[in-house]
Amino acid sequence: MTGIEVVLLGTGSPLPDPERAGPATLVRAGGLAILVDCGRGVLMRAAAAGSGAGALDLVLLTHLHSDHITDLGDVITTRWVTSLAPSPLRIVGPPGTREVVDAVLASLRLDIGYRVGHHDDLTWEPPVEVTEVVDGLVVDEHDVRVAVAPTDHRPVHPTNGYRIDHDGRAVVLAGDTVPCEGLDRLCAGADALVHTAILDEAIRAVPIPRLQDVCDYHSSVADAARTAARAGVGTLVLTHYVPALVPGDEERWRALAAPHFDGVVEIGPDLHTVTV
Repeated sequence: MTGIEVVLLGTGSPLPDPERAGPATLVRAGGLAILVDCGRGVLMRAAAAGSGAGALDLVLLTHLHSDHITDLGDVITTRWVTSLAPSPLRIVGPPGTREVVDAVLASLRLDIGYRVGHHDDLTWEPPVEVTEVVDGLVVDEHDVRVAVAPTDHRPVHPTNGYRIDHDGRAVVLAGDTVPCEGLDRLCAGADALVHTAILDEAIRAVPIPRLQDVCDYHSSVADAARTAARAGVGTLVLTHYVPALVPGDEERWRALAAPHFDGVVEIGPDLHTVTV
């Protein structure tokens, strides 16, 4: 495959949704399979996309909010029990990632003991390699470069955005953030931006402070569009829709982006795929 393939594995909000899994994106580039975030139901969606835990070369975590790491334990465990030989899972994330991974492994301690004790051909515990980083180049292999820069999702801090370059093309994955310098830097010269987005006017209309607070540290559709426009990005891929995207309402979201961005706006269900 030439170029970069982006599969929206999960586009849902933090609330359980029968139609949408939690936030997760699969990127295929240069023979590498890269999972960005591990929301609810990620491996079921990955299976539908023809992939699985054993096929993943790298997991990138944008931040450590629970809805973005809900199924990290499932990814770690499933990769471990389906491998025929030790195959370390590489996980990259902001500082705090190692603590989370250690806690996940601790929660699996009994399960690990049961499985190692039962299966004679399973003689190793789940191998995981964690890299904590907030800025710089984290991968350079198979003609694929993955760079990270800080985003702004405060009070969640630190948080990461990622840029994947391959075959003369570049895709940026923003995660949850408001517009910021780090994201602008990643987007400069990129072909596509995958960005979470909220309908802020719909959220602000609900008289519950905890919901209205969501607007403080997420980008609206207009914010995401302006970020894409500043960088000259050709395609804006919206995901992690809050509130949940209702089928048939896609044009409403596109209309909010249109005054700020004249490129292609991709919106869709789980498994929506964009090739750059």
